Amino acid sequence: MTTKPKARSRIFEAVYETASDLHRLGFIDKRTMQKYDMLCMEPVPEYDADRIRALRKNLHLSQTVLAAVLNTSVSTVRKWEVGDKKPSGPSSKLLCLIERKGLEAVC
Repeated sequence: MTTKPKARSRIFEAVYETASDLHRLGFIDKRTMQKYDMLCMEPVPEYDADRIRALRKNLHLSQTVLAAVLNTSVSTVRKWEVGDKKPSGPSSKLLCLIERKGLEAVC
């Protein structure tokens, strides 16, 4: 348990705080605490073409550089920005991290 995830509601926050205290006291093991961490995390947002393009331009990156950062092909980034495809799984999570914390979070 490194940092407290941002809770989605006051109820989640209360449950998480209680679980955290129980973990600290040794009543909840690390694996169970990780499940609470996952429950309290905000879901990864969907990224449409405009949002991806805006993120890339705000970071002053070319499609080639963004593709390299995400470990994907340039054609995939182009398809995302045109709207032919949408990122999913690890790509969505990486885009979310970059959007929230900056490029340094993944490089």
